[in-house]
Amino acid sequence: MAATTSTLFNKINEKTNFKIDEILIPFLSRALQIVIIAIGLTIILKELDYPIDGLIAGLGLGGLAFSLAAKDALANLFGGVIIITERPFTIGDWILTPSVEGTVEDITFRSTKIRTFAQALVTVPNATLANESITNWSKMGKRRITFTITIAYDTPSQKIKKVVNEIDQLLKNHPEVHPETIFVTCDDFSANGLDLYLYFFTNTTDWGAYLKVKEEINLKILDILDAENVVIALPSRKLYVESEQESPSPINETKQRAQDS
Repeated sequence: MAATTSTLFNKINEKTNFKIDEILIPFLSRALQIVIIAIGLTIILKELDYPIDGLIAGLGLGGLAFSLAAKDALANLFGGVIIITERPFTIGDWILTPSVEGTVEDITFRSTKIRTFAQALVTVPNATLANESITNWSKMGKRRITFTITIAYDTPSQKIKKVVNEIDQLLKNHPEVHPETIFVTCDDFSANGLDLYLYFFTNTTDWGAYLKVKEEINLKILDILDAENVVIALPSRKLYVESEQESPSPINETKQRAQDS
């Protein structure tokens, strides 16, 4: 029955202008099932001449006792209602929470099912999910890239300016880089060299396409550095050793003074 009712709502989406959000379909499907079962059970009992008035009154009192005993279940139910009304995500969205990261597969009255990138299916209670911070990566309009390139200290300042300008032009003219925010600066004097700081965004938010754009830009930056003979600095240390003749130790100086006296 679950598959049938879900198919019904999907067909309504396809055939009419009245669009039902994907997040509502599981809830509406289960609610319709409960209503159908309740109506069917009522009709059957009535046909069997069973006094349903007393049963309904009893269900009211029993429902109160049951609700007190099922506090966690009700908390998950209200959590699901919050998720539906606020709509922080929908079916198929990639989300990140303190509990889990992955793609939303299903939302029920009690829980939300999320498929992780390791293909594990994680079931999170709605009460937990409704009280957590949720990052919806699928709602990004652009995707950020930021990193630092450290070049050697002996690089002439004119070459540094030229490299910074060429990288800046590369990003501004790249069709897959968002033109709104682009920063390329000689940012800091680090322990190993001069830091060139890059900060920009890609137009695409798709993970695979994003990685392709990042790879292409990195390779072109390497070509710019190679053309200008600018070397990327590696972690290094210099050790200075002084001989005793050049810089006598305090002990040797004391011995020499004693002999002279």
